[in-house]
Amino acid sequence: MGLAAARCAEQAGVVNDPGTLTIIDYSKPSTAKRMWVFDLRHSTLLYEELVSHGQGSGDNMATRFSNDDGSHQTSLGLFVTAEPYTGKNGYSLRLDGLERGVNDRARARAIVIHGAPYVSDDLARTMGRLGRSWGCPAVREAVARGIIDRVKGGGLVFAYAEHDEWLRSSPFLGDCAAAQ
Repeated sequence: MGLAAARCAEQAGVVNDPGTLTIIDYSKPSTAKRMWVFDLRHSTLLYEELVSHGQGSGDNMATRFSNDDGSHQTSLGLFVTAEPYTGKNGYSLRLDGLERGVNDRARARAIVIHGAPYVSDDLARTMGRLGRSWGCPAVREAVARGIIDRVKGGGLVFAYAEHDEWLRSSPFLGDCAAAQ
């Protein structure tokens, strides 16, 4: 589904040769590796990682999603990676949401990829879940810079969950002509 959404975005002229596709499957618990980074040009898997979700989205399972500022919820859908910067969470990567009303406020909400100490296998074991962000897909600090540098500047991120309304309305799923 993520690859089809990426192809649709490219076909619709929304992105040009993204190079990487990061898939996050929020239908899996936070204690599972649910983020995969693929090199689209070489058809290879680069990373398989833990990733947090927003504290407003749920505990171990993300069940609520939002595009609203202050919700501290994760957003679903297709994003394009933008520029890295160094901020309060260290080296981070801005994301631009491509789906109106679903994730298009990601930049304004400061929804970014960043490393976080609350993302680790040890914490997942002891707490029964990862720590949670304010809506950002946070990753282990040890891999954050490598992932960010690999996907920055035009890569795609596909954040998935079993969310009927989004699955029906996404312009990048189903009939790709809707994205044009």
